Amino acid sequence: MDEKDFLAECFETHRTHLRAVAYRMLGSLAEADDAVQEAWLRLVRSDSDGIENLGGWLTTVVGRVCLDMLRSRTSRGEEPLDVRVPDPLVGHVEAIDPEHQAMLADSVGLALLVVVQTLGPAERLAYVLHDMFAVPFDEIAPMVGRTPAAARQLASRARRRVQGAATVPDADLTRQRKAVDAFLAAARDGDFDALVAVLDPDVVLRADTGGEAAAKVVRGAAAVAGQALTFQRVSQSARPALVNGAAGIVTTVDGRPVAVLGFTVTDGKVTAIDILADPERLGRLEVEDLDG
Repeated sequence: MDEKDFLAECFETHRTHLRAVAYRMLGSLAEADDAVQEAWLRLVRSDSDGIENLGGWLTTVVGRVCLDMLRSRTSRGEEPLDVRVPDPLVGHVEAIDPEHQAMLADSVGLALLVVVQTLGPAERLAYVLHDMFAVPFDEIAPMVGRTPAAARQLASRARRRVQGAATVPDADLTRQRKAVDAFLAAARDGDFDALVAVLDPDVVLRADTGGEAAAKVVRGAAAVAGQALTFQRVSQSARPALVNGAAGIVTTVDGRPVAVLGFTVTDGKVTAIDILADPERLGRLEVEDLDG
């Protein structure tokens, strides 16, 4: 085995971890793959003999690449001003894909990622690397051009925003599924009262349909229930799924996904619904046969 093959083999042992870092930073599976590929190219061009901790080095490189990508989005005016529903990880209800399981080792649901996507690039980097991957502030500081104390403050501000906006879901997947099934049944029946009963009074629904407009945001049980009634027709083709490791729904037309719904269920009530209905982005997602 030559040196490049050995390096490639070592890199592959870190790929899933690096993709998880990039996914949390960017909210895009395709861009996450691009960031990981860029890290590989930088590794090949580097003096790998001088790298003592390859995993740490690659994590730092991916963080820098993602930071550059986020700043580029902002300079081009592509970073949404409101909310953007990240690419969901969709799997069969019976068993989550092993790679998805690794990507979601700390139960990163769509609702949490939506909030992370609203953070500025430097705050996002500090929060994701430190709070999700335990990267020390001494290593984060040079990446954002700050002192370690300032990097700590960035993560602290980000943490407060995330904790203030993202609810913690029930750990019991069966309890989650019971609430989501009740929501789906009520939507199919057009039962407004049953919908309100399964929704938290402060529930928030975010629907990302793509295009120039920011995601639509609806708040409150009555408003969300009213919106869900418009879902009655397409709900007939809805199938249960795991969406970012939590109970969710995929709706299809002619076998193609037209919407992925991720639910946050807390104390048996639906506290957040995040919908991706952007045809272009859905077309790039890998969605398993949920009937199989």
